[in-house]
Amino acid sequence: MSILVNKSTRVVVQGITGREGSFHTEQMQRYGTTVVAGVVPGKGGSTHLGLPVFDTVADARLQTGADASFIIVPPPFAADAIMESAAGGVDLVVCVTEGIPVHDMVRAKAFVDATASRLIGPNCPGVLTPQECKIGFIPNHVAAPGRVGIVARSGTLTYEVIQGLTQAGLGQSTAVGIGGDPVLGSTFTDILPLFRDDPGTDTVVIVGEIGGSDEEEAAEMITAGYPKPVVAFISGRTAPPGKRMGHAGAIISGGRGGAQSKVDALTAAGAAIADTIEDIVRLTAERLGAVATR
Repeated sequence: MSILVNKSTRVVVQGITGREGSFHTEQMQRYGTTVVAGVVPGKGGSTHLGLPVFDTVADARLQTGADASFIIVPPPFAADAIMESAAGGVDLVVCVTEGIPVHDMVRAKAFVDATASRLIGPNCPGVLTPQECKIGFIPNHVAAPGRVGIVARSGTLTYEVIQGLTQAGLGQSTAVGIGGDPVLGSTFTDILPLFRDDPGTDTVVIVGEIGGSDEEEAAEMITAGYPKPVVAFISGRTAPPGKRMGHAGAIISGGRGGAQSKVDALTAAGAAIADTIEDIVRLTAERLGAVATR
């Protein structure tokens, strides 16, 4: 089983004709993702990479049955692209663009929240269900099918965790990179219920980082009775207050967002805390083994 994407997902790419859009579309196609169209305003009626290009998402959805969009456009246009996808009626919107102005994202998130669409990102690596579908740029070769769900704020750590688990023979049901910006379409507490309800996921790995309160909110959800084992890793533990580390949202300010408060909250909730990627692999294996012997 999987969450969010599978073999039947039909993807439209906003920004398909750009250099990055072309490259990552080809990578998704090689992975087996069903990419059905591109969207570039003013280029409707043309083709690119053997795919039809439309002026709008609404047109692409009407003509191809697309139910997900991949947004890889420059920051000044990304918020409008997000809202266009939601207005166009696609179920899942994945935006990898980094550097979208915060005010733009506040507006875009409010718009998406008023629709039936789900937004992943921005500034994220995307979503991958091994051997079925990927939307975004998680490397093609690192994942393997299995029963571990992954939800992470950091892109690079997402890849490293997936690869570490795969090398240990621990496959994944789905990996979701939610991104590290201050305003996100989906947070840990949006994704955890999906893994909870997925019969193909036995254990969940959370990869958090400093900044914000998403991890503490995830801990509250786990404390309230999350039925599956959770392994958690928090990066940025050595970051000094007031200094941004990597992501726009990875900053400790006003006494909030510190690594230790996140570790303490998740520990109190019953999550297993990993200090290294090797710990993530070991703790996940232990919890998968416990589930298997129940």
